[in-house]
Amino acid sequence: MTSYQPETAILSLGPDFFDPVEAAQFPQAILRFRNDRAAAQVGLADLSDAQWTDHFGRFTPLPGSLTQPLALRYHGHQFRNYNPDLGDGRGFLFAQLRDEAGRLMDLGTKGSGTTPWSRAGDGRLTLKGAVREILATEMLEALGVHTSRTFSVIETGEKLVRSDEPSPTRGAVLVRLNHSHVRYGSFQRQAYLQNHDGLHRLVDYALTHFAPAASGPTPVAALIDYAVQGAARLAAQFMAAGFVHGVLNTDNINITGESFDYGPWRFAPAWDASFTAAYFDHSGLYAFGRQAEALQWNLYQLGNALRLIAEVDEVKAPLETYPQRYRSALCDAVLGRLGVRRLDPDADGALVDAVQAALVATQMDPDRFFFDWRSGMRRGASPAEHHYSHDAFADLIRLLPARTNTPPAHAYWADDAPCTMLIDEVETIWAAIAERDDWSVLNDKIAAIRRMGEAHAQA
Repeated sequence: MTSYQPETAILSLGPDFFDPVEAAQFPQAILRFRNDRAAAQVGLADLSDAQWTDHFGRFTPLPGSLTQPLALRYHGHQFRNYNPDLGDGRGFLFAQLRDEAGRLMDLGTKGSGTTPWSRAGDGRLTLKGAVREILATEMLEALGVHTSRTFSVIETGEKLVRSDEPSPTRGAVLVRLNHSHVRYGSFQRQAYLQNHDGLHRLVDYALTHFAPAASGPTPVAALIDYAVQGAARLAAQFMAAGFVHGVLNTDNINITGESFDYGPWRFAPAWDASFTAAYFDHSGLYAFGRQAEALQWNLYQLGNALRLIAEVDEVKAPLETYPQRYRSALCDAVLGRLGVRRLDPDADGALVDAVQAALVATQMDPDRFFFDWRSGMRRGASPAEHHYSHDAFADLIRLLPARTNTPPAHAYWADDAPCTMLIDEVETIWAAIAERDDWSVLNDKIAAIRRMGEAHAQA
C-alpha cells in the first residue's frame, strides 16, 4: 500500500492566493461514502471510520499537511461574462499529499461552510448533490475520462433550503481528490490585478508540480502547450463518454485538464449536439456538441491572462495546435472506447467520422452501440438491431473489419445491457435514499460501474 506523504506546496505561492478559513461545525457527521480505492493511492486507506470522519467531516488536519483550510482566490468567465468576485465560496483546499506515482494531489471540499467568497450563499451542499457527484465521478473514471474522484461524503444533519429541489433537504460535505485545484481563473485573477510577480509564481508552481516534462521556448509557452493538450484530451473524452458537464466556465477548468465540480451534468441519451445539461443554459453554450469549442475558448482566456508576462507568439503558437490535438484525442477516445486498433491518422479519423455519422443518423443510445460493437465485432442479438441495418451504418461496418481485436474476455461483455447513467436512474438512486434511506441501490450501482471500468481497462 502507498505510504502517506503529506505536502504543503501551495503555501509557496504566498498569502495573495488564498484565505485561511474555518470549517463549519455540523450537527452530525454520518459517513456515507469513503473511496478506499482512491485512499489507497494516497496512503489513507488504513484510517478507521472514526478517523476518516474526524478528518473529512470535522476537518481535523492531516498530520504534516496544511494546518488550516485555505479558500483559494480566483476569477473567471461565467457563461463568458467576466466575474472578479469569485473564489472558493463553499469549499476549501483541505490538504495536499503525494500519490503512488509521486504526483502532488489536493484534497478539496464542497459544502464545508462559508468563506470570504461565499457571496450570500450558505456554503453548504445538499446530500443529493453529493450523491450525484459520486455517480458522475465513478462513471467517468470507469469510462477513462480524466476526472477528479469523489473521496468522501459525510451527511451533516442539516436541513437545507434550495430552489431547485424539494426543501428542506438533507445536507452533506464532500471531499474530492484532484491533481490540482489551480484553475484558469487563478491566472485570470493575477492578470486582472496586474500582478506580474504573482503570474510568474503561479506559472512556476504549475510547471514544477504538474508539468515538469512540459517543453517550450519559454515557461509560459510550455505551460500553455501543456494546458492545450489537457483541454483537447478532456473535450474528446467527454464526447466519447457521451457526457455533458454543463458549466464549463474558466473557474471550473483546472490547469491539469481534469474534469471536476459536477453540478447539472448529464449523460446524453443520443448523439445530439444540441443536448444540454443545465436548465439555465438557454443558449446551449455548453451543449454536448459545443464542449470542444468551449474548452478552446477558455484556453484563449488563459492565454490572454498570460499575455501580461509573455510575447504574443509564446501564447499564440501552442493555442493554434488545439484543433489538431483535439482531433487526435477524439480518435484516441472513441476508438479506445470501441476497443479497436489504431491504424493511421487519416484512417482513424474516417472511422471516427463514420461512428459519429451513424449515431447522429439513428439517434440510438451510444452506450448500447459501444457495448454491442466492442473490439470491432458484433456480439449477439441486440435490441438495437434495427439501427444496424440503417444505411448510416454501412460505412462503419465496412471499415471495422480491419480494426477488430481479440474478443473481449471480461464477463461484463456478456451482459444483456451496458452499464449506463441516464437521468432517470440517477433519480431512482436518489429516491431510494430520500424516501427509505436505502443506500444499497447506490452501493450496487457503484459496484456495477467499477465492474464496467475493469472491463474497459482490459485490452
